[in-house]
Amino acid sequence: MESFLVSTGVVAIAEIGDKTQLLALILAARFKNPIPIILGILVATVLNHGLAGALGAWLTASVEASWLQWGLGLSFIAMGFWALVPDKFDAKDAEVKGRLSVFSATFVLFFLAEIGDKTQIATVALAAHFQSAIGVVIGSTLGMLIANVPAVLLGNKLLAKIPMNLFRWISAGLFFVIGLWTILL
Repeated sequence: MESFLVSTGVVAIAEIGDKTQLLALILAARFKNPIPIILGILVATVLNHGLAGALGAWLTASVEASWLQWGLGLSFIAMGFWALVPDKFDAKDAEVKGRLSVFSATFVLFFLAEIGDKTQIATVALAAHFQSAIGVVIGSTLGMLIANVPAVLLGNKLLAKIPMNLFRWISAGLFFVIGLWTILL
């Protein structure tokens, strides 16, 4: 349960202002059809974070415990610094060539945008840390939905009222605390 709750909270906060949240806004403005966008985000996240969780489980089984502890701790601290850098997203990145459905376009764009993103890397690290890939993947997916569904449904009006700088600092702080906790315990 701890892996689920921590993953949900960390990813939900880290996703605020992230490039994939900005992508969700652009898709919502372009297609004006929230249900297939939300479903595309859900399926892309389950697949992407499922792969990340599997990698985290593999790391736990393959890397000696003390090296893993230090590597994970330093990775979380690095993600804390990364969280302080505001994401930028160009609308050209959301262009879809061809005739994809709203769901398909969202799935493809969201899956690709999430590759190497801090929430995907956090999912790898959290799965390795908690040794619970399923709990982490479910939690990180819920965190993505908590951050992105309101963006799809309420758009820029909601995000204009959110203090992005504050959320970046909270996200960074969480990553720093988890990193230190991982190294010291």
